[in-house]
Amino acid sequence: QVQLKESGGVLVQAGGSLRLSCAASAASGRTLSSYLMGWFRQAPGKERELVGNLKWFDGRALYAGSVRGRFTISRDGVKNTLFLQMNSLKSEDTAVYYCAAKRLEYSEYEYWGQGTQVTVSS
Repeated sequence: QVQLKESGGVLVQAGGSLRLSCAASAASGRTLSSYLMGWFRQAPGKERELVGNLKWFDGRALYAGSVRGRFTISRDGVKNTLFLQMNSLKSEDTAVYYCAAKRLEYSEYEYWGQGTQVTVSS
């Protein structure tokens, strides 16, 4: 089992930057090396969408087209923390951002954080 807790969501002006964190804790004796970590977001009245994901064991990330080139996902393997660096923020980036995790062989994300609100003012 993996527990996830996001932090860092605030009100920021358009064009600004923000870094979200997701503290991950795995059950005793387990590591995150076999997990895919994802950042999702959900704006009011819209469906939840994938922002990007990262394979923990090699740190390789993929991004949705709407954020590619502006957002960067990274991890700290010592602190078991996932990050989402967001630059050149736009009003349409306003959403609740969620961290999620799934084992690589699974098709659906198994574990979710509670979310953190990011509001971008124009």
